[in-house]
Amino acid sequence: MKNIFAAVWLIIGVHVLLSFGQIDSQWRGPNRDGVYPNQTLLKKWPAVGPKLLWTVNGLGEGHSSAAVTANRVYVTGLIAGRGWLFALDMNGTLLWKSSYGPEWDDGHDGARTTPTVVGNRIYLMSAEGLLVCFYTNGIKRWYVYLIRDFKARNLRWGMTESVLVDGDRVFCTPGGKDVMIAALDRQTGKTVWKIKGNGEKSAYCSPCIVKHGNLRLLLTMTGESVVGLDADTGEYLWRYPHITKHDINPNTPLYHDGYVYTVSGYGTGGQMFKLSPDGEKMDLVWTQKKLDSQMGAVILTGGYIYGSGHKNRGWHCLDWKTGDVQFTAKAIGNKGNIIFSDGMLYCYSEKGYVALVKPNPEKFDVVSSFKINKGSGPHWAHPVIKNGRLYIRHGETLMVYNIAR
Repeated sequence: MKNIFAAVWLIIGVHVLLSFGQIDSQWRGPNRDGVYPNQTLLKKWPAVGPKLLWTVNGLGEGHSSAAVTANRVYVTGLIAGRGWLFALDMNGTLLWKSSYGPEWDDGHDGARTTPTVVGNRIYLMSAEGLLVCFYTNGIKRWYVYLIRDFKARNLRWGMTESVLVDGDRVFCTPGGKDVMIAALDRQTGKTVWKIKGNGEKSAYCSPCIVKHGNLRLLLTMTGESVVGLDADTGEYLWRYPHITKHDINPNTPLYHDGYVYTVSGYGTGGQMFKLSPDGEKMDLVWTQKKLDSQMGAVILTGGYIYGSGHKNRGWHCLDWKTGDVQFTAKAIGNKGNIIFSDGMLYCYSEKGYVALVKPNPEKFDVVSSFKINKGSGPHWAHPVIKNGRLYIRHGETLMVYNIAR
């Protein structure tokens, strides 16, 4: 009898793992905060940069990051008006490519969003508002057209959201007048719940879920606000104004120890909030306009925030508790995106420089740097680190470097 019960629980456990699988790859790392953990990486690079392992061309126009799992690399691109999802092996060999529909070619052309990979499924959203689920063999499982199904309103530069998967649900932000955020069944694409929210458009932002006390809180930015929802019930908890030119708020809110930091470009800068113990409201703690990251995000490490400015060009460091500016440095192009792994910052500037930077609140402490000389177009895609490799996407080209010790 014990063996029978054990077998039953084993089957249940396998079913749970299949239905609520762990996320294999998503936008800006496991917690969407730009931190890539459990790495043993070089603390200094050769003068010419780390060893280039392989390069793949022909991926189409795009600014999305690679989605990297244990044995596959997935990336999206625009070719002749259509969006394509490419699957590569760990040597850069193309395994397959599948079109997911029309993609953005109306200014700053190219695929925008990073795929989310969970088990044998891949989830992505096009800038035309098509949310698609693929099997990892390239076969399309289902799709939802947000503009048709949720009356989403597209944006000046196309909808740009790397969709969030949580358990058996996919979260998206249509930004329609009647549906601000929706949760879909990730197996079928059917709507689980939807909320009207504040009636604002989406804002190029990719949401995150954080654990705050007994609450699992979904955080995101809409056109003029930072908003919080109960991730389990969909209850709309609060909003706080965050006004930016063109309603552009691409950076995922950053949560730490009961506090939420939001930052945008165009001189808007950042705001720090303190959540109530139950997470159902929050209060403004400080504001700071110096660090006004447009879409390069920020990193929190050692009690300090690091990132680059937009209107306020340069690399900046702020005190997490007070917002006080620790330094502003003019270096490696003065503007770009940033990630973190194994105690070091990785800064990729819009001028094409990649720098290995030691976190130091006293100065922008560049240890090593090199310049990307392959690919074309803007240097906007955020780098990815996985298993001792650094993945840099520049337009139609993906480069993979060995940064392992």
